[in-house]
Amino acid sequence: MNPFACLLHSIRMRRGIRQIDLAEMIGYEQTYISALEIGKKGPPTSEFVERLIGALDLPVEERDQLRHAADASQRRLVIDCDMPQDVFWMLKELRDRVSDLTPVEIQMIRQVLKLKESFSDECVEPVYRLKRRRKKEAQM
Repeated sequence: MNPFACLLHSIRMRRGIRQIDLAEMIGYEQTYISALEIGKKGPPTSEFVERLIGALDLPVEERDQLRHAADASQRRLVIDCDMPQDVFWMLKELRDRVSDLTPVEIQMIRQVLKLKESFSDECVEPVYRLKRRRKKEAQM
């Protein structure tokens, strides 16, 4: 289930709101809300998200979570046409295998993607080479 579907269902359950009541509050069909919650519909429009936020008067943290979950639930990926060829091949391989990935493999890929963040957080000091001292010749 996509992140938005899970979060929408969770918010609705915590507040004890039925789908039909939520639909009436925000001006959408109950069947649309049901389809969102079970993941049959793609991520909602920003208009839907904003209506939901307004109708439920969500606190700032939940608003941000809802917007973030809607963004994470996108099913399409658009890449710039001037990206290197390797990016296209990598994404094709991922697309071909994504349905067969295990949870461990998914976590590994996510950790690899976070590597750049962890390296940029560290303060990297330049490595200096030490010059060797020349041995003094033994005097006779």
